[in-house]
Amino acid sequence: MEIKSNIKKFSFYRRKTANVIMLSLSLLAALVTLAPLIFIFYYTISKGIAHLNVDFFTKLPTPVGEPGGGMVNGIVGTLILVAIGGGIGIPVGIFTGTYLSEFGHNKFGAVVRFLTDVLSGVPSIVVGVVAYTLVVVPMKHFSALAGGVALAILMIPTITRTTEEMIKLVPQSFREAGLALGIPKWKITLMVVLKTAWKGIATGILLGLSRAAGETAPLLFTALDNRFWSTNIFQPIASLTVYIYTYASAPYKDWNDQAWTAALVLIILISLLSLIFRIITRSKYKTTN
Repeated sequence: MEIKSNIKKFSFYRRKTANVIMLSLSLLAALVTLAPLIFIFYYTISKGIAHLNVDFFTKLPTPVGEPGGGMVNGIVGTLILVAIGGGIGIPVGIFTGTYLSEFGHNKFGAVVRFLTDVLSGVPSIVVGVVAYTLVVVPMKHFSALAGGVALAILMIPTITRTTEEMIKLVPQSFREAGLALGIPKWKITLMVVLKTAWKGIATGILLGLSRAAGETAPLLFTALDNRFWSTNIFQPIASLTVYIYTYASAPYKDWNDQAWTAALVLIILISLLSLIFRIITRSKYKTTN
C-alpha cells in the first residue's frame, strides 16, 4: 500500500511540475509576443509626443524651412480612404465568406477559397499597381477613389477568411431549428448565422481596416498625395502613411519629428477604431442574448 501511495504522490507531483513548466513557457511566449508591441508603443510615443499639439490636428503642412504646421488634411484623408475601402471591401468580404461557409462546398467554392488565400499573400505594392491600371489609367488622374479601391482589395481576403471561419463555428443545430420552423435558408443565414457570428466577423473587419490604414505603397500609385485641403474623392488626397514615408525620408529634422508624430496619431486612430468596434460588438452581443 505504501509503495502504491508513493507512486501516486510521484505521479501527482510530476503532473504538477509539468503543468507549472508549461504555464511558465506559455507566459514567457506571451511576454515575448508583447515585447515588440510595447517597444513600438514606447518608442513612437517618446519620439512623437513632443510635436503632438492642437496645430497638428488643425493646420496644414508648412513649406520646407518653416517650423510648425500640422497634418489635418492627412488625418481626414486617411479616414476618407479607409471609409471608401471599407465601404467596398467589407460587404464583398462578408458575402464571399458567407458563401464559402454556407454554400461553397463545391469546385467553384474551392477555387474562390484558393484565390482568396493567394490574394492575401500578394504584396501591397502589386495591389497598388493593379488599382492604378484599373482606376487611375481610365480616369487619367490619381484620386482618393483609386486609393480606396486598392485598400478594399487588401481588406477582402482578411474579412473573407475570418467570416468563413467564424460562421463555421456556429452550431449546426441553429440552422436545423430554423429549417424545422420552415424558415428559408437565406433568411436563416442572414438573421441567425450572421448575427451569432457577428463578434468574430467584426474582429476580421477590424483587422482588415487596421491593415488598410497602415498601407503606404498602394497609395503612392493611386491616391498619390495632396499638401492642400481636399475631400474630393475624385482628386488626389493626402494620407498619414504617405506623409510618414515622405517626412521620414526627408533631410529635415522638423519633418522627421513630424513623421514620428504622424505615426503616433495613426496608432491612436487605429486604437480608437478598435475600441469603438469592441464597444459596438459587446453591446450587440448583449442585445442579441
